[in-house]
Amino acid sequence: MKKDKNKHFSFLKLFIIILLIISVTIAYGYFIEPKLIDVKEQKITVENLPDNFDGFKIVHISDLHFGRVFDEKSLTKLVDSINEQEPDIVVLTGDLIDKDTKITTSTANKISELLNKINATSGKYAITGNNDLNFDEWTNIILGGGFIDLNNTYDTIYKEGYENIFIAGASTQQDKLSINDKLTTSIDYLNSFDKNGPVYKILLLHEPDVIDDMSTNPFNLILAGHSHAGQVRVPFIGAVMLPEGAQKYHENHYKVENTDLYISNGLGVSNYNFRLFNTPSYTLYRLVN
Repeated sequence: MKKDKNKHFSFLKLFIIILLIISVTIAYGYFIEPKLIDVKEQKITVENLPDNFDGFKIVHISDLHFGRVFDEKSLTKLVDSINEQEPDIVVLTGDLIDKDTKITTSTANKISELLNKINATSGKYAITGNNDLNFDEWTNIILGGGFIDLNNTYDTIYKEGYENIFIAGASTQQDKLSINDKLTTSIDYLNSFDKNGPVYKILLLHEPDVIDDMSTNPFNLILAGHSHAGQVRVPFIGAVMLPEGAQKYHENHYKVENTDLYISNGLGVSNYNFRLFNTPSYTLYRLVN
């Protein structure tokens, strides 16, 4: 009889321990991990990169979903962290604002004010994500924050020389425009060079899967977001839930023919306020020769 009681007590103790682990894990995923910010660093070796671009630093942020979990305090923390990296350029690949956020004039001005404190020696660039389409204020927020609206257009970046880096952007695919139509102006510009064109070519996308719809891809580097890397990741399995537009490409890095495709796992949360084994982060890329 005593042996049965001890066995029963052991099972009860095991059950309580398992329940406690599950409870702590759920609490961590709701209250702690979504508030963290990790900085990933990635070196990208570029053949024949001019010396003036050696060490060129790109900070890539994406999917803040401001107004859900990511708030003013989080944005202030992010701005301070980015400025510590002393980037040459900062790029935002969509979903600055969460679709369920109520944007007042005061909130819009505050976001712009904080974004404007991000320092980048050679420019700041942004494109829309699918959530951003809900807000007419997006353009004013971005411009007020010192970012260039790169939706369906391009820019050239110079640094102490005649050589330049080319950067293009495409708006979210949720606006129903063809990716090839969006890139027409950029591709025409690149095709205008027989030689001595840009030394490196970057494209900003929100949904990474759209890369397969591009009829031509002259880009060396494509930066995207949207996937959140699944937002919840299970050890040895990976991403649990993936949004449309990031079903094929959702991990950190892919080599697509001659293009390096890097996907941010995002800084915020979408649909549910929970992240697990997938710390919010942004990435610092260094171009080196």
